[in-house]
Amino acid sequence: MSVDESPLTLGVEEEFHVVDLRSRRLVPAAPDLLGRLPARWFGAELQQSTVETNTAVCHTLGELGAEVYRLRQHLISTAAARGLGIAAAGTVPIAATGEARVTRNARFHRMLDNYQMLVREQLICGAQVHVGLPDRDVAVAVSQRITRWLPPLLALSASSPYWAGEDTGYASARTLVWQRWPTAGLSGEVSSAAEYDALIDSLVASGVISDPAMIYFDVRPSSHLPTIELRVCDACPVLDDVLLLAGIFRALVRRERDAVMDGVPAVMPPMPMQRAAMWRAARSGLEGELVDPLTLRPAPAADILSRLVKELGDYLAADGAADEVQELTAAVLRRGSSASRQRAAYRERGRLTDVVDHVLEETGAAPSDESTGMSLAAPRGAH
Repeated sequence: MSVDESPLTLGVEEEFHVVDLRSRRLVPAAPDLLGRLPARWFGAELQQSTVETNTAVCHTLGELGAEVYRLRQHLISTAAARGLGIAAAGTVPIAATGEARVTRNARFHRMLDNYQMLVREQLICGAQVHVGLPDRDVAVAVSQRITRWLPPLLALSASSPYWAGEDTGYASARTLVWQRWPTAGLSGEVSSAAEYDALIDSLVASGVISDPAMIYFDVRPSSHLPTIELRVCDACPVLDDVLLLAGIFRALVRRERDAVMDGVPAVMPPMPMQRAAMWRAARSGLEGELVDPLTLRPAPAADILSRLVKELGDYLAADGAADEVQELTAAVLRRGSSASRQRAAYRERGRLTDVVDHVLEETGAAPSDESTGMSLAAPRGAH
């Protein structure tokens, strides 16, 4: 096995819910906040109850952690001054789809006209990880090869057990909402950037989507950056979990990129099996069983995640992140998923407001210095 140790950059886009600190209800207050935040780092999303942050390009998990933390703190402090809270989770418990307001943007309102219920119920937040991969042919090939490893990453991020005041029985209800979009999920088999672009052109020409930015595949070459992008994850309250996802995804990209360059044949499960595996991850999360990506049989999520991190050891080492990722993995397996912690918060007193408070608290917490060895100095130009 040869490991190409050339650096692979990292970046993260995080989506956050805006809630009223008195009622803990989701509120359409993002436009007011965005008017007080630098547009370079903060942006609007489809709903007026959501704010997105975009990190600078980073090279280490420590650098990424410092960047994500400072952007979170800037957003949280700006919101607190307006009586608002910031929640990083796939969904928040106290939200009503009938109260949703679409951001005042011509494109978003065209989407509302076209997709109706899908837009009105898009009260969800995710986290996207970008890894630098400028060769689009390689990025397409890597996207295909990584597909079978997406379910454990979804399970790791699962943070949306509640929807409209009810426990859904799922660890990631966000996934159920998200997968209704016509281009969410799998891309199907494509072998080159040209073939991938032709697929996108055909989807736009069909009239089902209006532009390439509406390609929502689970993993894809970015539509606007020289990166490959992971799109399946719920937003994560605990910042360490964002770093763990980024570290594992970058190592997977490195491994599969090297395999492409070495001519190693891809092994991909049938599309119905992959869809079933993603459903299982959304249902069970980190605490239950997943479909093992290698055997296609049930296995504990914790075992699959631990084995994946072990198998990626050389690639994590090439990124200088082996110790950090191992420690972050051990920590999340001790702590459990956000979905399980939210349910535990509810069981204490049977109050959904306690669940929101729990998520707000975790969203504002610093990353663990022990795990990442990071400096929390503000990233250059962040403010």
